[in-house]
Amino acid sequence: MQRHTPVLVLGGTGKTGRRVVQRLAACHLPVRIGSRSGGLPFDWQKPATWEPALADVRAAYVTYQPDLAAPGAPETVGRFARLAAASGVRRLVLLSGRGEPDAARAEEALQQCGVEWTVVRSAWFNQNFSEDHLREAVVGGRIALPAGRVAEPFVDADDIADVATAALTEDGHAGRLYEVTGPRLLTFADVAAQLGSAIGRRIEYVPLTPAEYAATLARAHVPKDVADLLGYLFTTVLDGRGAHLAEGVQQALGRAPRDFADYARSTAATGIWNERQPA
Repeated sequence: MQRHTPVLVLGGTGKTGRRVVQRLAACHLPVRIGSRSGGLPFDWQKPATWEPALADVRAAYVTYQPDLAAPGAPETVGRFARLAAASGVRRLVLLSGRGEPDAARAEEALQQCGVEWTVVRSAWFNQNFSEDHLREAVVGGRIALPAGRVAEPFVDADDIADVATAALTEDGHAGRLYEVTGPRLLTFADVAAQLGSAIGRRIEYVPLTPAEYAATLARAHVPKDVADLLGYLFTTVLDGRGAHLAEGVQQALGRAPRDFADYARSTAATGIWNERQPA
């Protein structure tokens, strides 16, 4: 990759995007952040913001908001990928999901745009428990979700960022699909136990029915479209289809992925789960 041309990181203030930005900066590579909340304005729902973000870019990390399972996501990603190719972008790295039909369609749309591509299919992020709404659940000692006893190979956002950065900056990753997971399958009850052990107090997992979860989101005034998407992800995507390990981290980086227990211990040490954030 040419070192004097910027790498565009969409969602560059998010969980994985922020980490990709940090790694690119550490390599002394120019970075352009495309985000609704920082850097160059970029909004998936406002195509007029796409072309300025792509100007003079040679590689891009593509994360779609709110999720590739959202209505219209495959078509939108395809349209963006075609514009990127027309703008001279030579390499696209897409963060995708495991077992989601619409995510697979978005992957296909991006792969057909005519530039080098890499797909990173990710399991659930460890950091959903510390950098998202589930942080408050951990602080409160009660994780209530409609996940039943389904196991998931939770993966660390740092591993995802390492894989994405390698794909953006190194040769040998074009045309590869990396399915990235952690090294173990864990149920949400297992996660609660591991978090409790790291924090030093009991964390309870409470399985909800989909109706109970929907009512909980309604009481919290979560917008309906967001609530519908969360319900879909928990009741349809998190149905056991992802309950297997993969070797994407090993294939891309030549090392093992980080274990959830390591994440829990290091995050607990920061104190982030000790008290509620002020309203």
